[in-house]
Amino acid sequence: MKYILLCILFTLYLVAKELITAIPIDIKYNQQKANIGKMLFFDTMLSKDRKISCASCHKPNNGWADKKDFSVGIFGAKDVIQTPTILNSTFNFRQFWNGKAKNFKEQIDITLHNPIEMGMTKILVEKRVNQSREYKDIFFKAYHKDFISYKMVIDTIVEFQKALTTPNAKFDLFLQNRAKLTTKERQGYRLFKKLGCITCHNGINIGGNSFQKIGLIFKYNNCEADRYQLTKKELDRCIYKVPTLRNIELTAPYFHDASAKTLKKAIEYMAHYNLGYIIKDSEVKSIESFLKTLTGKTQNTMSTNNGK
Repeated sequence: MKYILLCILFTLYLVAKELITAIPIDIKYNQQKANIGKMLFFDTMLSKDRKISCASCHKPNNGWADKKDFSVGIFGAKDVIQTPTILNSTFNFRQFWNGKAKNFKEQIDITLHNPIEMGMTKILVEKRVNQSREYKDIFFKAYHKDFISYKMVIDTIVEFQKALTTPNAKFDLFLQNRAKLTTKERQGYRLFKKLGCITCHNGINIGGNSFQKIGLIFKYNNCEADRYQLTKKELDRCIYKVPTLRNIELTAPYFHDASAKTLKKAIEYMAHYNLGYIIKDSEVKSIESFLKTLTGKTQNTMSTNNGK
């Protein structure tokens, strides 16, 4: 009885308190290096078979995620986990679904070396970029060095990813008293808090700041590439980094296994598996309306879908 009372009080606290923070406009990054990183992000030279770029899986027109259930890597290899968005990933406390990278440098290094994704080595990366007169020139202007090192390549892509933030979403403007939500959007936000979604999806990225279990109330059967694969601890089965909800309307399909093809299904599944609710269709529509207020736009030249 005491536990139930505490849960009720905690839920009421969450409903009353504002746990979401607006994205700041003045994110600091090196524009010159970010421009080089952008070129590399769209360059297939960074894959072993020269057919895959970072943008092959993180597509600008799909919220910088992938519309495929599982991305296709070098030589037609298929990954086993859905590609998440990299928008606003600078605000994540870890990178990848299972959090195996603690920062952008590790994330990029792991991706470049992954035999399914890019299949590269440090030596091969350095060899290819140093064979390019264009890269030699622009790297020299940024770093004042004749030789382009692997570390410099990663450094520029890090700066590019830092720049991929989406401020001024409608909900951010609402938090800053610069916009009003519609009745349905306000209802959706109230439900989002009342049902308990906000216990995991909070903070500046409305996710990305903790590990949580999928299937907390009802068992979830497909837990490929979870935290357990890293730690081998039983408690880490079906544990993943909570995904960001920012720009969620652009990044279908949803979940690590791409099992939810629409935003409506994603809301219904999470209500069932993690909250234990079967919610009404009208409630789903209200929450969906609120989630669509989380869509923003990338800033400056970082928003274009080509590398040059």
